[in-house]
Amino acid sequence: MTNRTILPSQNTAYGFYGTVTTCPLRDCTSATFWTLASTLIAEAINAHGEAEMIGIRDFLDSKMGRHFADEVIDALRSGETNTKAALEATIDKWQRRGISAQTEASHGIPEGLPHLDGWVTHYAILAETDI
Repeated sequence: MTNRTILPSQNTAYGFYGTVTTCPLRDCTSATFWTLASTLIAEAINAHGEAEMIGIRDFLDSKMGRHFADEVIDALRSGETNTKAALEATIDKWQRRGISAQTEASHGIPEGLPHLDGWVTHYAILAETDI
């Protein structure tokens, strides 16, 4: 059974949520932007349960989530027509980018794994281990 319940941000001042809040090019509220990002990421990584949804929330709330938001905003500045298109383009870019050997050495995420899959899984594991 798939459980893709979107979890609210726990870091609305920073991370993805805080970054998109400052974006004048967005065509929706920050809360809607968050929900759309969470939904599209869940679809892209084929999330099936609560642990993965926690990983998505924690990823978006993190420094990496801020970097992800920066790239979404860059996509809007580069001509993507709306928030959804910018998110889809950024998700595609992150999924085509592989985890580097340096990231594997520093964070234990396997080299070559799609970037978004790797980081969401990393944050899901951290949440499960309470680190």
